[in-house]
Amino acid sequence: SDLVTGQIGSDGNMEASLTARDRVGIQDFVLLDAYTSESAFLDNLRKRFHENLIYTYIGTLLVSVNPYKELDIYSKKQMDTYMGVNFFELPPHIYALADNVFRTMLSEFNNHFILISGESGAGKTEASKKILQFYAVSCPSTRLLNNVRDRLLLSNPVLEAFGNAKTLKNDNSSRFGKYMDIQFDHQGGAVGGHILSYLLEKSRVVHQNHGERNFHIFYQLVEGGEEDLLRWLGLERNCQHYSYLVQGDCAKVSSINDKSDWRTVRKALSVIDFSESDTEHLFGIIASVLHLGNIKFEADVRGYATLNNNQEMHWLLGIPAHVLQQGLTHRKIEAKTEEVFSPFSVDHAVYARDALAKAIYGRTFNWLVNKINESLANKDSSRKTVIGLLDIYGFEVFSVNSFEQFCINYCNEKLQQLFIQLTLKSEQEEYEMEGIEWEPVPYFNNKIICDLVEEKYRGIISLLDEECLRPGEATDLTFLEKMEEKIGGHPHFVSHKLADQKTRKTLERGDFRLLHYAGEVTYCVVGFLDKNNDLLYRNGKEVMRQSKNAIIKHCFPSTEPDSKKRPETVVTQFKSSLVGLTEILMSKEPWYVRCIKPNEAKQPGRFDDVLVRHQVKYLGLMEHLRVRRAGFAYRRKYEIFLQRYKPLCPDTWPNWKGTAAEGVQRLIKHLGYKSDEYKMGRTKIFIRHPRTLFATEDAFQVCKHKLATRIQAKYKGYRVKGDFLKQREAATKIETCWRGLMARKEREKRAWAVTCLFICSRFIKGFMTRNQPACIDNTEYLAYVRQSYLTRLRENLPKTVLEKDSWLTPPPIMQEVSQLLKKIYIRHMVRKYIRGITPLRKAQLMLKEQTSSMFKGKKENYPFSVCRPFMDTRISAEDINIKVLQMIRHEQIKYSVPVVKYDRNGFRPRLRQLIFTLEAAYLVEEAKIKQRIDYSSLKGVSVSNLSDNFLILHVTCDDIKQKGDLVLQCDYLFEALTKLNVIANKQNCIKVVQGSVRFDIQPGREGFVDFKSGQESMVYRAKNGHLMVVSTDFRQC
Repeated sequence: SDLVTGQIGSDGNMEASLTARDRVGIQDFVLLDAYTSESAFLDNLRKRFHENLIYTYIGTLLVSVNPYKELDIYSKKQMDTYMGVNFFELPPHIYALADNVFRTMLSEFNNHFILISGESGAGKTEASKKILQFYAVSCPSTRLLNNVRDRLLLSNPVLEAFGNAKTLKNDNSSRFGKYMDIQFDHQGGAVGGHILSYLLEKSRVVHQNHGERNFHIFYQLVEGGEEDLLRWLGLERNCQHYSYLVQGDCAKVSSINDKSDWRTVRKALSVIDFSESDTEHLFGIIASVLHLGNIKFEADVRGYATLNNNQEMHWLLGIPAHVLQQGLTHRKIEAKTEEVFSPFSVDHAVYARDALAKAIYGRTFNWLVNKINESLANKDSSRKTVIGLLDIYGFEVFSVNSFEQFCINYCNEKLQQLFIQLTLKSEQEEYEMEGIEWEPVPYFNNKIICDLVEEKYRGIISLLDEECLRPGEATDLTFLEKMEEKIGGHPHFVSHKLADQKTRKTLERGDFRLLHYAGEVTYCVVGFLDKNNDLLYRNGKEVMRQSKNAIIKHCFPSTEPDSKKRPETVVTQFKSSLVGLTEILMSKEPWYVRCIKPNEAKQPGRFDDVLVRHQVKYLGLMEHLRVRRAGFAYRRKYEIFLQRYKPLCPDTWPNWKGTAAEGVQRLIKHLGYKSDEYKMGRTKIFIRHPRTLFATEDAFQVCKHKLATRIQAKYKGYRVKGDFLKQREAATKIETCWRGLMARKEREKRAWAVTCLFICSRFIKGFMTRNQPACIDNTEYLAYVRQSYLTRLRENLPKTVLEKDSWLTPPPIMQEVSQLLKKIYIRHMVRKYIRGITPLRKAQLMLKEQTSSMFKGKKENYPFSVCRPFMDTRISAEDINIKVLQMIRHEQIKYSVPVVKYDRNGFRPRLRQLIFTLEAAYLVEEAKIKQRIDYSSLKGVSVSNLSDNFLILHVTCDDIKQKGDLVLQCDYLFEALTKLNVIANKQNCIKVVQGSVRFDIQPGREGFVDFKSGQESMVYRAKNGHLMVVSTDFRQC
């Protein structure tokens, strides 16, 4: 190693690498040079924590420090990064551990477990969730497997709701131990699971310390439950109304959203296959526990407990009120053949009530775990491999430590004992497998503490059970006295009575102290006997059996034997369950996650050295490190070691032809390793000191940059040369193609020119002989002329019949054909036009034809009337007075039009209506018929040839009483006269005159209307007494 250090010591790259290592620490404690120094251990942990590197290895053990903030290291992308990657290839991560366990299980087809430990608030539950989430993403996916995956994931929020609570140290503290088996098939698909629970803290149901809460589910139900559900359960949306929820004085916590968590639990229960009935009964039990806590007792005159008008009785699991009342205020005592009910005092009644509440909740929790296990059960009987997750309480030291802390710390002692045994065993097996001599490792063996707690007849558990079971007045203090008597001389036990003067000042009279592997813990003996007994009076069970709740009936079965023999104590049951857990763990390959809490205030970025040092001690991390460093700090398979470091030796770079072991031997000889710095195993190289590995790694970093530079230079040269050759080849190909293209184009141009010359000569010859009879010289030219004319004619055909004179002028050769085509095409357009005329349009055209025959070329303004369509009438029947209609109803009205009538005398204008019927024409003023003119008496109609709208109706006037001719002005002159012509058939009577028109005023009197053109239209009486009509000259417009 000195040689290697000398080779790289002066290189700046090495210093940069070491500086980076100093900043972020070492990611595997096994490579820590001062591995026996607790300060060096903490310093490395602190460096990484302040860089948000919360994970560090001790070999395959993962140390996790709670950051108390969200880190972006748990995304799907991160999961993909760690899938299928060598354990030490990427920075430490819980995903790396989970993936390594999974791949080892698949390759070796054996069972494994991951032990997650640490004190409350260190992040054990979160670590367990992250492992489950990783398996949910990384395992094969089918509809069935996804169903199992969802149930595994959603079992967590349900168990957290019923088994977790806020404590002084953690807002989501697990108050039970949990071991979950995840079962995998041979392809790695999650096909089932099973959960074991340990030591639920039932006492929390009835009592919480200040600053703590009951189990989450109570607050979730009250805060998040639907209004109908709360009404059905008899609950109010106020936690302050329930005695079991207010003892800690912190029903609401800012970091906990009970409403949101309630929705999560409801969804999870439906996914885990809880029926609606199961859910209703489950919440009914939770509500009943709350009502039970609100039951109050009063003392009668004899001092016995009574219940008076207690409304809470109505809501308790459908149990008859009198049965429940007797069960809560009396104890059933059997004496030979008799049964006697002994009344309780108020204190005893409160104890019985609380014992019943704890029993109900504890048994319901066990039912819940079993129900989840039924949902997760794997129906396939074929062999499965298993990964177990053990999320169990860490070592607990509070200001006041009671029975629960005693059990939890005893569990940690057992797990520490197992931990050291399994670690030593795995290390020793690896050394033996590799043929390397095993050197015994000094470590603290905590068997002496385990024996102090669990030794038969003399251990604390035996003494506690003995005191609980003996007749007479047994108290917590008599238990303490018995311990002082039996184990008073034990070096790890001390009490107030046995302590020296200095120690006695730190102990109360009811305290005893145990020196655990993690340090001293003082326990208060008060409550040990009651919590260990955890007695439920026999008649309490009988009361529960009368419940209508299906879950309660299952939890308190009638088949349960009511043995007069006392049941096993809590601590004995816990000891037995730990023995079973140990057997489970010993049958599997172990992996470890050690969770550390950096500070008590849950603040991000704060690292409390004293607190972390204490956790490092009681988690046994230094012992584990010493075991892993026993002899050799680093070991790797030959293939991996050679693959990484072969650039350091010219003989092994770039490819080694021999075996990997020979290559490693050649490599370390070149590097100058001393014989006491390494050992060669059967498949691995073992390196004793981290500094040797670091020197090798630093040399590799320097070499890597040099190699990278050389490789880049070679590669760039290769790329440039390759690009040049490609460009030259491409240029040659382009030149060849271009020359060929240009030659082909030149050939095509010449061929085209020859063809054009030939065609032009033929065309010119044809043009010159175009007027001669068809011959070989002009045949093609004439054919071209015909085709050209027909093509141009097709594109320039007239669009309408009116454009027939725009026919394209034909060449002489096409004169006859053109005339024939023109005649055919015009006939085609006429036929097409006629077929498109509607009957209404045809009638209109016929009227217009008559108008044309009468006025075309005769009256100036006729052309302007052609485009105006004629109407059936200009006055509707509604606009004609009803009296007029009644008078002429026998005649059919054919046409009516508004007119201006000029008086015969004076020529004053009057508005009138002119109505044509089948028999006569009527001049109407409102409701009066001013004049009726029979068509037989109509001699003629005169109009001028100018652009005015006057007409004079000449009538036969034989009698002086008869009215004379009518002088009228009509805006619809041509329409009215055409209608008159059609109705009365008076075409020959309509005359177009020039100058003046004479008309009869009455027999013997005549008048004149003079017509002339002017600048503007006027109608007035002239000085000569004639009516002068001046019209605009349209020809000048």
